Amino acid sequence: MRAAIRAGAMAALVIGQVTVALPARGDRVPAAWKHRTSLRVVPDRPRQNDFVRVFVHCPPAANHATVGSTAFTLKGSRRLYREVGVSLSDRGLGRAAVSISSYALPGDHEALLRCVEVTIDPRTRVRKVRVVGRCAVPLRVRRFTVARFFD
Repeated sequence: MRAAIRAGAMAALVIGQVTVALPARGDRVPAAWKHRTSLRVVPDRPRQNDFVRVFVHCPPAANHATVGSTAFTLKGSRRLYREVGVSLSDRGLGRAAVSISSYALPGDHEALLRCVEVTIDPRTRVRKVRVVGRCAVPLRVRRFTVARFFD
């Protein structure tokens, strides 16, 4: 019984020290970086019929983000450009998985990020969208090959 109490007390001390140390690490980020807009698509050169991971960082004023590209078109859709919504955390970070269509044309495309602040009037339900930041990154789509699955 005493060993269990000692273990609990030690765990409380260790957790208490960790929570005290965390705010000191958060202050090391420069203030200008918190308001920077950035987008990263991994991998940089996906193939047709693949999935890519989209990592987003928006300024603190933004509460939603959209990433659009001609490489994200859906199978059977007539639209050439598709936008994907990404929800953001309190720190302005977001991530999503997006499919590269098998009908996307091989070659150079561009992924465009829009960080927006959406406000809704509760009485009239009118939505106002204000763009807070924009960013664009190049994206090269390679041709689909079955041979990559057979090594």
